[in-house]
Amino acid sequence: MESFSPLSAAIGGSLIGLAAAILWLGNGRIAGISGIFGNLLPATHSALWRAIFLVALIAGAWVTAHLFPQLGVGGVKAATLVPPPAGWNIPMPVWLIAAGLLVGFGTRIGNGCTSGHGVCGLARLSLRSLVAVAVFFGVAILTVTVTGIV
Repeated sequence: MESFSPLSAAIGGSLIGLAAAILWLGNGRIAGISGIFGNLLPATHSALWRAIFLVALIAGAWVTAHLFPQLGVGGVKAATLVPPPAGWNIPMPVWLIAAGLLVGFGTRIGNGCTSGHGVCGLARLSLRSLVAVAVFFGVAILTVTVTGIV
């Protein structure tokens, strides 16, 4: 956390909250990315707004990273994948597949992801979301402790 900036964190958090509020007020939907992505296929009448939301999410991050590279850690070119822990002898493709499957499985059994529970669920004072976020953070702390990856 060498480049922590309270101002950029506050602005980013406010924009995420504003986007979630706009989606909720305008479409009656919660801005949970796993739910939005997970219900994109098969194509239904709700697929268009989901696709637009996801494209805008990615495009917004890309544009911001290029317009304001000082906000990121090391700039646009510094983004790299986190390798498996030293000594575990896990090939990178296996590491990425395992991580993706665990995230997908976790969001399915948790009935949502960090954006749905952490941003929208906590704002709605949902007890289920409070428990989910506590578990997310607990597992994250445990993972960092076990793997040593920061």
